[in-house]
Amino acid sequence: MVQRFFSVRQMDLQQDHHSHPVLLLSGPPSCGKTSLLFQFAFNSAMEAAHDCKNGQVVFICNRRRLEAKPPYLSQGVDSSSEAFQRIQMKYVDDEEGIKKYFAAFHLHDTFPVAVVIDDFGAFFDERSCQERYGNPRGRDLAMVRTLALCHNAMIHANETRPCKLVLSDTHRGDSPRLLFIYKRWVSTIFTIQGDGSGSFIVKDYSNSGGRRVTAKYSVALQNLLLEEITEASES
Repeated sequence: MVQRFFSVRQMDLQQDHHSHPVLLLSGPPSCGKTSLLFQFAFNSAMEAAHDCKNGQVVFICNRRRLEAKPPYLSQGVDSSSEAFQRIQMKYVDDEEGIKKYFAAFHLHDTFPVAVVIDDFGAFFDERSCQERYGNPRGRDLAMVRTLALCHNAMIHANETRPCKLVLSDTHRGDSPRLLFIYKRWVSTIFTIQGDGSGSFIVKDYSNSGGRRVTAKYSVALQNLLLEEITEASES
């Protein structure tokens, strides 16, 4: 599944269908998460076009943050590709914008093939959430309610057609700080760690058996560079 965050052969993407509708990509600051998400959106749009599906990809983000740190494309991606026309940018300022979008999700005539939310946790301001809920853990409560809404929307959409929700969040340390919240609503969690030499490793954190695929990549010269993909058996 890590292949979907990089520019790989369309055949590899088609062989890598994943049944789980909600995914999380979590990593440290400045590790290229937005670039990985945008490549996922591009791959989903390319796959829809290849299969002649009538589907869009919705990329939800904060406009100011995106313009300050725009995503980089993988080497070899054609910036004039028709697939970019299938990616709809939706700018929101806080969690209310996310909730409004998913509250009306069932009204879509045609569901998107994927919805991507960049830096999900950053939409929840701790002080305003505490004041709204009158609780010191107001931010956690707000995230739980929003994740539940997103999850229900994906379950509903997948009754009609395959639709994935991909979130990203920032963590410091070995694992996502809010893992206890995400695990309730997110089926598959990918984590990113630096390798100490300027590159990063992304792996399926939630895989507890079978084969584990990891990808090593770097962000350099305004490009997302896939260095290698490895596969190993879990004992």
